[in-house]
Amino acid sequence: MKPAHLHNTEDCRAVSEILQRIGDKWSLLVVRRLGDGPMRFNELRHAIGGISQKMLTTTLRSLERDGFVTRTVFPTIPPRVDYELTDLGRELLVPVKGLAEWAMANMSRVNAARRRFDGEMAA
Repeated sequence: MKPAHLHNTEDCRAVSEILQRIGDKWSLLVVRRLGDGPMRFNELRHAIGGISQKMLTTTLRSLERDGFVTRTVFPTIPPRVDYELTDLGRELLVPVKGLAEWAMANMSRVNAARRRFDGEMAA
């Protein structure tokens, strides 16, 4: 028996999980910054701005767990830790950059649509 819908539940789940992982407030910013090359923790924190040490740590660990980022510890005193995108992370960078460019180019149109909608709802 064919399902009444045309989408594959597993596909939907996969898309939803990935969008949820990268769609939080900080993950896309971290991926974009690491797209310029490896960075140390504090370099990354300063480059992003506004992110707490705890949140950056949490975000980096999640991205590392999902295979987007690698963490390399150098045995120096004090220890040096670099973060960089994996091949998977660099592949993710392509649609992320495209989405960011689209958002910047179309934000005024989205804001205009919101104003129109809000105006109609208030009337």
